[in-house]
Amino acid sequence: MLGKTIKGVFVLVKNIGWRVTIAAVLLNLASGFLYAWSVYAAALIQELGFTKTQAMLPYTVALAMLAVMMVPGGKLFDKYGPRVVATAGGVLLIIGMALTSLQTTIPGFVVFFGVVVGAGSGIAYGVTIPSAVKWFPPAKRGLASGLVVAGLGLAAAYAAPLAQLIINAVGVRQTFLIIGIVFGSLVILFAQFLAVPPAEYVPPGTPAPAAGEASGKKDFSPSAMMGTAQFWQIWLMYCFGAIAGLMVIGHISIIADIQAQLKWGFALVAILAVFNSSGRVVGGFLSDRIGRNQTLILMFLLQAVNMIMFSNYTSMTSLTIGVCITGLAYGSLLGIFPALTYDFFGLKNSGTNYGLVFTAFGAAGIIGPLTAGKIVDITGSYSYAYLAAAVILVIAAVMAKFLKQPQQEKVV
Repeated sequence: MLGKTIKGVFVLVKNIGWRVTIAAVLLNLASGFLYAWSVYAAALIQELGFTKTQAMLPYTVALAMLAVMMVPGGKLFDKYGPRVVATAGGVLLIIGMALTSLQTTIPGFVVFFGVVVGAGSGIAYGVTIPSAVKWFPPAKRGLASGLVVAGLGLAAAYAAPLAQLIINAVGVRQTFLIIGIVFGSLVILFAQFLAVPPAEYVPPGTPAPAAGEASGKKDFSPSAMMGTAQFWQIWLMYCFGAIAGLMVIGHISIIADIQAQLKWGFALVAILAVFNSSGRVVGGFLSDRIGRNQTLILMFLLQAVNMIMFSNYTSMTSLTIGVCITGLAYGSLLGIFPALTYDFFGLKNSGTNYGLVFTAFGAAGIIGPLTAGKIVDITGSYSYAYLAAAVILVIAAVMAKFLKQPQQEKVV
């Protein structure tokens, strides 16, 4: 019944590109419960006695797996299309969350939430961006990718309060089971509405190639892309930029307790999610207007200033301001970097190529939350973690200033 109702709604959207984009947004909205981890972490610390570092391990591994699995997921997408791949991701989400609900030890949570749920998230998420972006011309790629990834960022706005509500009622372990079954099933449902255009499709509004220029000139193979300096420059910028956001996302409930003695940090998770999601749309849209490099520089420096100030946020009001800035600046990266990757390396191998770029996010997911957890376990404060994040954000801004299009003779 639900499937038929949703199908009827999608039929009303005449433009297939926007229809696929809406499906991709909804799929990411369903699969993005990963971003509510700080609520689960606080419950694991209280119910099972984990340390802050231990409670971050499953989340850290899940972020790494999300990034790593986008590469094989991208290859499968390029070969088989989005529906089969995203459906497989939804199945893994259900299995992983069900098995997570049975665990009582850190290794169990790492294996079943970190590895299995992280893998399912990566496979499902990895197909959504290229599925939508392939329907749009270059001037709208930033907006399209920003809208799609906004679904993942916005998920925590409902997932954090919902998870807290269920945890209060039945405990954290049963919450994993309930969330997994409900939202994994929705991922499978929305996957059926994804599609890619035929190979010869040219989006309306695409600029005509210059005289003598081959239409496929800008399509890099994965190996050719990795042979460029631009790939590694983009990779480092993405990693450096994402560390601060992932650190705050993973720790905000604990940060609220330590810095402001607030016991309802889940509210900040929801606020962060709204601005994280908004930042993805704003960043993508702005990069279409003023350029990818200029938008990245702006967001990197905004986040750097925010990190310098973050240890001074000791009230609900100031923490809310800091969280809003964190979400906006971090979220913008998820809208800009897919479009930047497609601008530089083409759409033919978009699934695999962006999957490789996105491994930078996985590295950031390991470095940011885990390092911050270790620092606070040792010092009782996040001050040094904030300072380190600010330094690498400035480095990322300098790198963005000097980023240039790769040489055309490198393409295949």
